[in-house]
Amino acid sequence: MYKYNPLSEKSYEFALKIINSYKLLTVEKREYVLSKQLLRCGTAIGANVAEANGAISKADFSAKISIAYKESLEAKYWLSLLKDSDFIVVEEFNRLFEDADELSKILFSILKSTRLNSD
Repeated sequence: MYKYNPLSEKSYEFALKIINSYKLLTVEKREYVLSKQLLRCGTAIGANVAEANGAISKADFSAKISIAYKESLEAKYWLSLLKDSDFIVVEEFNRLFEDADELSKILFSILKSTRLNSD
C-alpha cells in the first residue's frame, strides 16, 4: 500500500524539473559542465530521500537525510552560477531556487529533529 510522503514527492518533482532544465541547457544553450553538476545533485536529493525511507537504523536514516540536505545546498550553488553566468533566466532561477530552498529547509528540520532525538 502506498503511503503519501511529501518529501519524497517534492524531491521527485524537483528532480523532474532539473532534468527538464538540463535538457534545455544542453540543447539550447550548449552548456554541459555546470548543467551536468546541477543534474547530478538535483536528482541525488530524491535518491537519498528514497534510501533514507528504506534505512535500517536511525543512524542510516540520518546519514542519508544529511547527504540529501548537502545535495540541496549544492543545487542552489549551481543554480546561482547558471543564473549569474546568464545560462538561465531569473524567472527560471527563482522557480528552481525556491524549490531547492524549500527542500533544504525540510531536510534540515528532519536532520535537526533526528539528531536531537538520537542523543
